Amino acid sequence: MKKLIALVFLITIIACKKEVKQTEANSVLEEQTELKPISAKDLETAIIYEANIRQYSKEGTFKQFTKDIPQLKQLGVKVIWLMPVFPISQTKRKATGGDFASKIEDPKERAKALGSYYAVSDFKKINPEFGTIEDFRSLLKTAHKNGMYVILDWVPNHTGWDHTWLKTNPEFYTKNAIGEITDPLNDDGTSVGWADVADLNYDSEGLRKAMIEDMLYWITEEGIDGFRCDVAGSVPTDFWQETIPQLRAKKDIFMLAEAWEPELMKGDLFDMAYGWDRHHTMNHIAKGEKDATAWTATTQKDAERYEADDILMNFITNHDENSWNGTVKERMGDAAEAMLALSYVAPGMPLIYSGQEYDMSHRLKFFEKDEIIRKKGKTWPILEKLGKLKNTSSALHVGKNAAKYKQLLNNNKNVLTFERHKNGVYVTYIANLSNKEQTLNVPTVGEFIDYMKNEKLEYKDGEIVTLKPWEYKILID
Repeated sequence: MKKLIALVFLITIIACKKEVKQTEANSVLEEQTELKPISAKDLETAIIYEANIRQYSKEGTFKQFTKDIPQLKQLGVKVIWLMPVFPISQTKRKATGGDFASKIEDPKERAKALGSYYAVSDFKKINPEFGTIEDFRSLLKTAHKNGMYVILDWVPNHTGWDHTWLKTNPEFYTKNAIGEITDPLNDDGTSVGWADVADLNYDSEGLRKAMIEDMLYWITEEGIDGFRCDVAGSVPTDFWQETIPQLRAKKDIFMLAEAWEPELMKGDLFDMAYGWDRHHTMNHIAKGEKDATAWTATTQKDAERYEADDILMNFITNHDENSWNGTVKERMGDAAEAMLALSYVAPGMPLIYSGQEYDMSHRLKFFEKDEIIRKKGKTWPILEKLGKLKNTSSALHVGKNAAKYKQLLNNNKNVLTFERHKNGVYVTYIANLSNKEQTLNVPTVGEFIDYMKNEKLEYKDGEIVTLKPWEYKILID
């Protein structure tokens, strides 16, 4: 009897241990799958946030950024785009001013030159400047727990000069007439100006295979949700036709091309491209170089060259614009808020760049440490309000089942008026895109809510409306 009791006790213990192990395994699985893969439905209402880890905080680490991820929910962010997280090549690394760090004689000054994120030395490792792979995983997990997806900034056009491929696979690179590996070149053979990187040659089948394997690693092993692909238009389109289906076969992912070429969004290739023409048009209007009719011309051009379900990214700033062309205030001045609102209500997905939410007023250094002062001011509540509308109104949907866009007539070339609608829901944008007071015939009649002011408003047929310089209204039913 004692032996029988002991046997039953032993079997019970073993069963309990198996149950505990199974529970732990299930827990890990639930942790990994707690956020369903990104879908077309998610993209309809999404806002994308570009995270500059180096400059986001004084520490410049994953850990510090991760602490603020829950706050991004207040802004309606659905996708976090991390600027390149990979180790940076030390050979030929650049310093402020664009020259090589090696030319700086003072060791302390030379140490400040951290190089460009886009001069990658290893596509499967983490830049120690930002932390560890465990820190990265914590960031990803935190984002997923908060209902946000994370995409990596991928650099397929070139590598840094320290990348092991330069020694192991020199055939992966572009060479000049005497067999030397070159930096990226223009069509006429002159340098693009990116001397800190070596140009990749996609005639090499080996390169294609290696690049795909490295991209798959981050999806299958780390669970990321897609990629923003740097200068995607400089890489052969047939590479993307070969690669993206293989990536999507592993997981539903989001693909953003730093490009404008419509062919990159054909079929099931990239989900979104850059709305560069829209951005440039906003800059021109803000500077008084063009009037509101320029926006109409740009949107008409987009309608002709892109398919109805193509998504363009709308932005008033990003890492390149801020560092090289100026802050939002420098480029847009008093027009900034009207343009920000336009980037949200126009067809497309709005972008928030690190620091924009904190009224960033300086150009961030690109090749050395800088810091964003994270103090909420004027822009945060505006982004919060615009984000709520973008997240909840079917009239602002984009993608597979996009809302309609209709230009509304008015009698003033300096005033932009359009409406978007879907499922009987309407959003109307009216804006004086000039630095002088303007009058216009009301483009729509009825009772509305002036969304940004939360005030009732009524327009009657034939009514004349006056708008102050850069004044805008977002009307909802």
